[in-house]
Amino acid sequence: MSNQQEQKVAIVTGGGSGLGKAMAKKFSSNGITTIIVGRQIEKLQAAKDELGENCFAMVCDVTNLGSIPAFVDGIVQKFGRIDILVNNAGINQKKEFTEVTDEEFQNVLTTNLTSVFVMSREVVKQMLKQGSGSIINISSMAAQYGLPKVIAYSASKTAIDGLTRAMAVELSPKGIRVNAIAPGFIYSDMTAKALDSDPERKAKVFGRTPMGIMGQPEDIGDAALFLASDAAKYITGVVLPVDGGNSIGF
Repeated sequence: MSNQQEQKVAIVTGGGSGLGKAMAKKFSSNGITTIIVGRQIEKLQAAKDELGENCFAMVCDVTNLGSIPAFVDGIVQKFGRIDILVNNAGINQKKEFTEVTDEEFQNVLTTNLTSVFVMSREVVKQMLKQGSGSIINISSMAAQYGLPKVIAYSASKTAIDGLTRAMAVELSPKGIRVNAIAPGFIYSDMTAKALDSDPERKAKVFGRTPMGIMGQPEDIGDAALFLASDAAKYITGVVLPVDGGNSIGF
C-alpha cells in the first residue's frame, strides 16, 4: 500500500447504499481513500464496515447547501487533498405531471442538480490548487429519452448532462476532467420488486435492452473506476451510458 501522500482521495455522495456503495467499494478495494457521504450515520457506518479500512464515513445533507463549503474544507483538512468526486446522491418521485407541486419539483432539483453544482464548486477550488482532479456526475436514461411520471427527475438529469459538458469545457484546461455515467436498468432488490409487480413495464424494459438483462451495481462501479483513473486521462465531457444498449435499443 502506498503512503497517504500518494494515495488518491475520493468523495462519493449517497455512498451508503445502491450504486453509490458499489462505486465506493470499487474505489476502496483499489487502494483509493474513499469518503462515503450521506444523511444517516447508521447506514454509512454499516457500509464502511463492509468496505474496509480505505473507507471513511462522513455525514452531510447535500440539500443543506450552506453546509457544503465547511464540509469540503473539513475533508481537505483531514485528508489533505481531493482527487475524485462522484456526485451520486439523488432522489426520484413518481407522480402524474399535473399533480406535482412547486415544492416537490423544486425539492428534486435542489437535491439532484443544485447540490451537485455547489459540491462541485467547492471541491473544484481544492482541485485547482492541485492542478488535477476527476469529477463524475450521475445521469440517467431519463436524460436519454422521455420517461412518464418523473418530470422533475427528468429535468434534473437532463440538466446534469449540460452541466457536465459546461464544467468539462471550463475545467479541463486546468487539469480537471468531468464526465457522467448514465446507468440503464441496474439490478437491486427495489428495481427487481418494482418490475416484478409491473409485468408490462418489465417487458418494456427488457424489450428495449438489446442485451436482454439488467446490469449489476458493479458495472457502474467499473465505469466510475475507469473514468476516474489515468486509463481515461484523455476523456472528458462524455455521458457514458452503461445500459446494455438500452439507450439505443428499439
